Amino acid sequence: MPVTQRAIEQIKGRIADGTLRPGDRLPTERDLSADLGVSRSSMREAIRALTTLGVLEARHGAGVYVTALRPGDLLETFSVLAEVSQGETLIEVLQVRRMLEPAATALAAARADDAQLRRLGELVDRIGSGDEGDTVAADLTFHQAIVEITGNATLAAINDGLSSRTFNARVWRGHREPGAAARLREDHARIHRALLARDPDAARAAATMHVLEVERWLRADLDVRAGGPEGAHRRGGRGDI
Repeated sequence: MPVTQRAIEQIKGRIADGTLRPGDRLPTERDLSADLGVSRSSMREAIRALTTLGVLEARHGAGVYVTALRPGDLLETFSVLAEVSQGETLIEVLQVRRMLEPAATALAAARADDAQLRRLGELVDRIGSGDEGDTVAADLTFHQAIVEITGNATLAAINDGLSSRTFNARVWRGHREPGAAARLREDHARIHRALLARDPDAARAAATMHVLEVERWLRADLDVRAGGPEGAHRRGGRGDI
């Protein structure tokens, strides 16, 4: 194992076993490198890596501390996967969403209060009623709000990573069929009606249908970019979108 990676694993081990707790200040770079048996340059690289991952934070003039270790902080870099991936990897991201979102929506049907349901209804009203940017934002917020209702911070952080605004905007490029915006709104309205009915099974089914439809849109857009036969038909033989 490379020296820097060994230092990273040792620091993580001390956090995992409670030797270092959220909010604790790390020993000085000199003391910690001597304690772990690595060079100071390797220790600096390890601290830099763990800071990027949200495990540690450097406070100017005060040292290096363990963060609060909130799921949202630790999984913040997770969104890069959805934002920069290409081709089939994007489809895989949606397939993961298809595993998670229906379960979260079913749980939300049992837990949502009246105020949360009203907010979701307001978001449904925004979808397709304004410009594309507002629709993308309302769509994203709608799904984030449903996952937040579950009360599971780790699930919310994973969902945020799989459903960033950048990712949603990329998917929206595939919504080129006539009536796509209206169907998208109806998908969300169907989910909302299931939540209002407090029906977990209907909520799960509606969320599954929605993600499948988004996956179909994305596949169509990727086909256009790849120059497939369906894409050639859609773009009238042109090689771009």
